Amino acid sequence: MVLVAGAVGCTQTAKRVSGAKSPRSSVTSGQPPPCSPNPPPTAPPLHPTTVTTIGQAYYCVFAHYYAGPVLDDRVLLAAAFAGFTQELDRLGLDRPDAAMPALTGDRGRDWSAFAALYQKVASQLTASPAQRQALAAAALTGMIASLHDNHARWDYPAPPPGSVPGDLGMMTSPGYLLVNTAPEEALPPLFVTAVEPGSSAASDGVRPGDVIVSVNGAPPFADGIISDGVMNLLFGPYPQAGRVSVRLQRPATGRTWTVVLTPAFNQAAPSPGASPKLLHGDIAYVQLTGFFPGAADLALQLISGTAPGAKLHGLILDLRGNGGGAPAEVSRLLGAFTHGAAYTYDCDVHGSCAARHTDTSVPLLHLRLVVLTDRNCVSACDAFSGAVKDLRLGTLVGPEHELINGIGVVPDYYIPLTAQGLSTGHDPDIAKALTLLGG
Repeated sequence: MVLVAGAVGCTQTAKRVSGAKSPRSSVTSGQPPPCSPNPPPTAPPLHPTTVTTIGQAYYCVFAHYYAGPVLDDRVLLAAAFAGFTQELDRLGLDRPDAAMPALTGDRGRDWSAFAALYQKVASQLTASPAQRQALAAAALTGMIASLHDNHARWDYPAPPPGSVPGDLGMMTSPGYLLVNTAPEEALPPLFVTAVEPGSSAASDGVRPGDVIVSVNGAPPFADGIISDGVMNLLFGPYPQAGRVSVRLQRPATGRTWTVVLTPAFNQAAPSPGASPKLLHGDIAYVQLTGFFPGAADLALQLISGTAPGAKLHGLILDLRGNGGGAPAEVSRLLGAFTHGAAYTYDCDVHGSCAARHTDTSVPLLHLRLVVLTDRNCVSACDAFSGAVKDLRLGTLVGPEHELINGIGVVPDYYIPLTAQGLSTGHDPDIAKALTLLGG
């Protein structure tokens, strides 16, 4: 579920999940207009986020989040108020009358009480527009974080005026997701695993395998523990402005140097990643960086285009760094390997489940398959790699205990990725895949 805060409030991109209406859902005259079921085709004009938008997000969660029918509104509002007051304190604007109102469990009445106090406190502040926006953002962030769901968040539809998202154009091992979900598994060194073409990192000559020695003078690890501060500088929460100084060491040459990277907003259309390759004459290699709309058909086109008129012997599908996407694309791509097989189940809060099946309309490839994964393969990528293993469609090659919402799918072959190997141009995952396919 993604809430998008815009000019007049929120839209949401999650499907409504069936369930009984909560008895604690009385509507008062203070309820804001409902959120729209789908995001607009273009981003709406941006205006300051107000209590109306926060209210839309509140009611949008109840209307469209899978557990909405049974959620206790007091959990959402207590977390929103905590975010609001913590931001007041951080900005030096704390007030003695900023005290949580009494909540009863009635969604309408509780929202009215929260909104009245929020507006009362906000009206008495001598705060800048940027500070008021930060307070609203903190309330929204706290509210959505209280769901404890890594698929629920709120986003701006476009960068607010004057802001710069924190995108330096590179991925690392350990990655940002691992550091957030299982920091105890993050082991040194911190090194670059991929660089986005055209990014600040690419322009400054950063390459896969480069070891990150320090960021703004701070080492990535202290006593073997990964630094949240360093990771936030490299992959900072949106929006992030300012330049980042990164000290690098290249294992292949021993060179050590410093680059100053500038975060940039990447509005490029989704790409499948690296160009497809034909390896050893009869093995197709295709990298897919996300299951965005049309990704399955694009991947299939790339596979067929690697050896026009020639017979392929196998396929290496590289999902390392794949950030997930649309479940329909997973079903469609799996359909190129098996038809009509149940590979996952979607369940509502009452335990009613519906199976998802692989697409039967896609022509079967009849190719031996090796899938490359890593700890940055998440969400829909988890679903695809898990289905490949469960349905015995191919072989998984990647790091041990690939994360699936913190539980894990163990690859068939554990191949550690090292800075030395990447720096010298050796990809052990691809080498193992070629061996498995007989290439």
